[in-house]
Amino acid sequence: MGRAILAWLILLSLAICPIKSNTIFLYKSCNKTLYPQLCYVYLSPFISRIGTSPRLLAQTALAATLSTTRSTSKNLTIYSRTHKITKRESGALQDCLEEISDSAYELHISMVEMGKVRSGSDFLFNMNSIETWVSAALTDDDTCTDGFSAKSMNGELKNVVRKQKLLATNGTMVFKTKWRYQHSMS
Repeated sequence: MGRAILAWLILLSLAICPIKSNTIFLYKSCNKTLYPQLCYVYLSPFISRIGTSPRLLAQTALAATLSTTRSTSKNLTIYSRTHKITKRESGALQDCLEEISDSAYELHISMVEMGKVRSGSDFLFNMNSIETWVSAALTDDDTCTDGFSAKSMNGELKNVVRKQKLLATNGTMVFKTKWRYQHSMS
């Protein structure tokens, strides 16, 4: 009898305070990523939109990553125009911009693919396709900073790209642990 009352009270409190259940869902989901605090900071503004939907969480995580990737590209472009850098640094920066542009494209395609996912015979194909695109974006992010060996490029610029890489890693983990798992069980 006591357990039934407790269960009823919990259900009632969740109905009265849906934001709390959304917060718990996001908190638990972000705790499964490599960078939980970063995950929570970037996704908490969308908590009412996400609710407790693994699909919306995965879409929002990838959208936040794509937005940050595009912002990173703009910041790198501005940096290249406003800072005096050597010819070698300029080449490394141009290579990085190309990689970040590729990453943005691949994240965009992964979101398009996510919209195509339905249960059925193509499910695994679509899921693997999304993982492939996101993995390619992560590889591009890693490759971006390979040429950043000069002191000026190793600090400020690497930090800008690193933040974007961390978000991409989190977005991938949210996709794999929440949405893919939920859909593979249905």
